[in-house]
Amino acid sequence: MNILEPLDEWIISLRRQFHRDPELSFKEYRTQKKIMSVLGDLGISSRKIADSGVLADISGKGPGPCIAIRSDIDALAATEKTTALNETYISGNPGVMHACGHDGHMAIVLGVSRLFQEQRDKFNGTVRLIFQPAEEVPPGGAVRVIEEGGIEDVDAIIGLHIFGDVDSGKINIRPGPFMASSNRFTVKIFGKGGHHSTPEYCIDPIKMASEFICSLNSLISRKVPSSDYVLGFGTINSGKQFNRTPDEIELVGSFRTFDDNDIETIKSTMSSLLDSLIDSYSLKEQGVVPSYELNVQYGYPVLFNDPVFTNAASEILKSRFPDVNSEASAIFGAEDFAYYLREVPGMYAIIGTRNLEKGIVEGNHSSSFDIDEDVLIIGVELLHSVAFEFLKNPGAYIK
Repeated sequence: MNILEPLDEWIISLRRQFHRDPELSFKEYRTQKKIMSVLGDLGISSRKIADSGVLADISGKGPGPCIAIRSDIDALAATEKTTALNETYISGNPGVMHACGHDGHMAIVLGVSRLFQEQRDKFNGTVRLIFQPAEEVPPGGAVRVIEEGGIEDVDAIIGLHIFGDVDSGKINIRPGPFMASSNRFTVKIFGKGGHHSTPEYCIDPIKMASEFICSLNSLISRKVPSSDYVLGFGTINSGKQFNRTPDEIELVGSFRTFDDNDIETIKSTMSSLLDSLIDSYSLKEQGVVPSYELNVQYGYPVLFNDPVFTNAASEILKSRFPDVNSEASAIFGAEDFAYYLREVPGMYAIIGTRNLEKGIVEGNHSSSFDIDEDVLIIGVELLHSVAFEFLKNPGAYIK
């Protein structure tokens, strides 16, 4: 690899190499080897972390603060479709695809690494590089990185995500809650099975589930504004015989919120509604009472951008980029970067890649997702600018 190439050409080449060889969560061993090789070519020593991740430090000319820069590295279980754009770099691993921009994230952070390595005599402190596995699959790789000391001695952390539904080159950030928590729930309702000809002896769990589905959102919206959460059902499983009332039914779904208190409100609303259904469907004269099990599996927490850090970073970004929205709307996507922000202050940003003229219009996770590669250098400049200014004046970012 020729590291003397112009930075933009270099990172585009890296992005395409990563795109051709995607790997699933916690299986990113070739990706890990590639990252460590590129860092080695730059003169940066690195080590493995969280099994298939990479950690490296770039030290400046003297002591100072430490800022971490994180990239996720895993791909998705998706079969990439050939398009007018990707013929030379389409995934070579059937059924696996970089459909969420992580190939671009890796190239961006390696570009930042190259800049800081070349500028070691221009800053004090340390830049920590985190190439994290398994962002796509809860509980995610961030927890492992933290548990294994990946952010020890780190004073702040930054990261970004490429988004297909935001115009190319646009930068979205906001202080406070920026991305949602994601939580899975499973409801099992146990009724009393029997023949359809004698419904008076049955407790139909399908009817109970139908009422639960139809009533739940309206009850939640009385307590949580409808703009502050989303909830949906993904699977419903019950019965095997067309003329028999089944004994039980299972519903699986998920909900997302921007506030941990709303998580508990939604959970308690589910419980209250189920309690009410149990009471109304009981065959008390027969001594038969239905029952239920509710299990909520908490996913990634709310991603909360530190307000002081984000406001300081916003000023830098607005002075250097033409299209920065520092009060962007929070989005219902979820990210395990949220775990880092629970440990140290920092900021997560979004860069748009949607470009109608180039035919780049697909959203993240689409089998035709692609990147306007012009945004890669913007990502490098974004992360480098914020990190470099932080190292110069950390007091403006951390209170």
